[in-house]
Amino acid sequence: MDLILCHTTADFDALGAAVGLTRLLPGSKIVLTGGSHPPVRDFLALHRDEYPLIERRSVNPEKIRSLTIVDTQQRDRLGKAAEWLDLPNLKEIIVYDHHLGQESDISATRSHISSVGATTTLIVEQLQQQQISLTPAEATVMALGIHVDTGSLTFDQSTPQDALALAWLMQQGASLSVISTYRDPGLSLQLQQLLTKALENLEYICLRGYTIAWITLKTDAFVPGLSSLASELVELTEIDAILLANEYPLSESDSRLTVIGRSQIPKTNLNLLFQLLGGGGHSQAASLNLRGVDSQAILKQLLDGLKAQIPHPPTARDLMSSPVRTILPETTIAEAQRILLRYGNSGLSVVDTQGQLVGIISRRDIDIALHHGFSHAPVKGYMTTNLKTITPDTTLPQIESLMVTYDIGRLPVLKNGELVGIVTRTDVLRELHQERDKDREGRETHRGKSNINLPQLQNKLAPQLWQLLTIASQEAEKRGWHLYLVGGAVRDLLLAEAAGSLMINDIDLVVDGFHKSADVGAGVELAKALQQLYPAARLEIHGAFQTAALLWHKDPELDSLWVDIATARTEFYPYPAANPEVEASSIRQDLYRRDFTMNAIALRLTSPRSGELLDFFGGLLDLQAKQIRVLHANSFIEDPTRIYRGVRFAVRFRFEIEPQTEEFIRYAINSGVYDRTSQQNSRTPALQTRLKTELKHILEAPYWKSALQLLDNLGALQCIHPTLKLDGSLLRQLRLLERCLRRFDAEQTLVHWQMRLEALIAYLAPEYRVKVAQNLQLQEDSIVRLKNLIQSFSQVMEYLPTLQRPSQVVQLLRQYDLPMLILIALQSRREIRHQIWKYLTVWANVQPLLNGNDLKKLGYKPGPRYRQILDDVFAATLDRVIKDRAEAEEFLTKHYSQ
Repeated sequence: MDLILCHTTADFDALGAAVGLTRLLPGSKIVLTGGSHPPVRDFLALHRDEYPLIERRSVNPEKIRSLTIVDTQQRDRLGKAAEWLDLPNLKEIIVYDHHLGQESDISATRSHISSVGATTTLIVEQLQQQQISLTPAEATVMALGIHVDTGSLTFDQSTPQDALALAWLMQQGASLSVISTYRDPGLSLQLQQLLTKALENLEYICLRGYTIAWITLKTDAFVPGLSSLASELVELTEIDAILLANEYPLSESDSRLTVIGRSQIPKTNLNLLFQLLGGGGHSQAASLNLRGVDSQAILKQLLDGLKAQIPHPPTARDLMSSPVRTILPETTIAEAQRILLRYGNSGLSVVDTQGQLVGIISRRDIDIALHHGFSHAPVKGYMTTNLKTITPDTTLPQIESLMVTYDIGRLPVLKNGELVGIVTRTDVLRELHQERDKDREGRETHRGKSNINLPQLQNKLAPQLWQLLTIASQEAEKRGWHLYLVGGAVRDLLLAEAAGSLMINDIDLVVDGFHKSADVGAGVELAKALQQLYPAARLEIHGAFQTAALLWHKDPELDSLWVDIATARTEFYPYPAANPEVEASSIRQDLYRRDFTMNAIALRLTSPRSGELLDFFGGLLDLQAKQIRVLHANSFIEDPTRIYRGVRFAVRFRFEIEPQTEEFIRYAINSGVYDRTSQQNSRTPALQTRLKTELKHILEAPYWKSALQLLDNLGALQCIHPTLKLDGSLLRQLRLLERCLRRFDAEQTLVHWQMRLEALIAYLAPEYRVKVAQNLQLQEDSIVRLKNLIQSFSQVMEYLPTLQRPSQVVQLLRQYDLPMLILIALQSRREIRHQIWKYLTVWANVQPLLNGNDLKKLGYKPGPRYRQILDDVFAATLDRVIKDRAEAEEFLTKHYSQ
């Protein structure tokens, strides 16, 4: 006999999972080990005959072959049926559950435990895999299980898997009318009476912006359905968490206590709290049953534990953007619009000449003024002066309440009357969204997913790097600043699969803390402080960009490490492909100016909240999806080097370029904006020095061929020159180039990435080569070589086919250096390449049989003819007229008198 056991007081999830298992385990029977929830009891009163249910008392233990337990991992939740777990004739014990992190006392032979909203979902997935169909009755009870345990997909523990499972059950014929009847059946008369009593006696406390309530209800006997009462209280009173205790006597000297917990507060975990007393459940819903205890002491212990779990809510200091973009009341509407366009703001703060806040003007206000033709008018006539303001310590719930109550999109942050920041509606929504995501990630930790935190960071990084970051964060904290690790280093940490000694050679740090007295020189000041502690590092300061760099060269510990330290800043491109103009800003705006979402993640190194990841743009999701996604639509128009970086990342990490991002790339290239901006501006660094840097990164990487092919597919080689395409002929030349470099420059005396770039430029029409090389600011020898290539190529093409003797070939080709010969060979026909190849492999290595000293010893007087004699002897050697020294001396005697 194969049995499926539901826990005592079975709910719809336990019943639904059990019903689904009967299809996976044909012939198995369901045992309700001890009662059921009132809605389940009412449902079974009508539908019991649809399912293979049997009474516990009708089971012969000696005939049990296997037990499958659903929705629990605890023996004591199986009632008297727990005795069957110890039967000697049992061949298998299987557990299906969705409560992660619980210590099981059941010795299962197989377990299926996963963090989904309902255990039934796990069963549905297996039914789908085995392509097993259900009857409408089976689909209905299983759908009820998922609906009830996920709050119809509204509880935070709900997952996409639950939604997909429900969709499949609907396809199987689940009855929506039945689900509607039993999903929320309403409260029984007894529960309604208890609800009235609870509402009259509920106790409350407000802590850190959240409201917690608790109540102890004493009854004469067990009351079924208390979980429904707890949920009803939460909904009616709009509290954030509740502890509902029910105490009833078992005898004159004994009593039982049941406690139901519900919480909607982020980062609280009732499951962990209740487990300490032998209960359990989910992070947001848990329960426990105890006998013979002091109910008030237990409730106080749970309440104190819940209070301790409640996080300190973010404050305006954590949310605000700073410094604030301000204008004077006399600023014109047209100028205000230009500032909004430049910085992408949705509004501007208006201050008087003393810097005191006097109003706010929104983009909508400006648009209306422009519509009516008042571009010349001052903003003071359109700004809002009836302002609501907050302080740096105002909490997120308070901010949210102000915005909702007064329909305000932005709140200025004042400290001692001084404007130090601004919090927008977007800031609030982003923070609320991130809190939900963090809570989900915390529950998914058991699936192998986890947030990066400082202990994990320490394990992944090389110890010397960890020490450097620790010292840097301590120096920042001394000055009251925040310090963040940003960009590629964070990305590489997130992509690292295991702990080890990850040595990152390029680290970006950002200092943020303007509301804590940091100024535009904060990054430079921190770099100077670090150099005092690391005197081996060279300090470079770039004042225009408010950055400093510490560079080590072949250091015994840090090798050739490069650490960029910048003050948080925003940037504006005055025209496409220009260098950006930068201004001090906040960490949020600093991340927004970056290229791709996966590079716009920051890891906070300073306390408090050290180890916190800032991910405002979905970079983590894109890393998991293995896709490259740009931050904003104009990114490639402003800076075409981002196209090359995106391609480099895509090929390096084997990611896909997200479709919308690819559209932005193609639009930027096909728009002709790069040609226009090059014609209109003498300096276009993104198409000159910065493009050369990106080409260097690509062409010196092992994946350079794949990157070039992707660039060509996107049409991005046009950034080098509009006519450059990676056609079959150029591909053949690049393959030949690699053969030449391997054969003739094994010691890498040449710069191979530069040779690849020269080969690309050499493929252009001769009239474009020098201009492109100068535009990319190649070294002078490269520019000269590309300038002379057409003449050298023509000479070789004209004379080499006519030469019969090796000495003639050597005389022609030795006037060219190796890079020039390689470029000529790439563009030559096969017989010419063969001659060049033979010259480089054979004839260029032939050594003269005689030298000047030899001639002197043989009695020849030194003089101008030495050069002619030696050239003739060498030519005879190349042409195999003479083969050794004796023949060389004989050659001299025959052709030259002493």
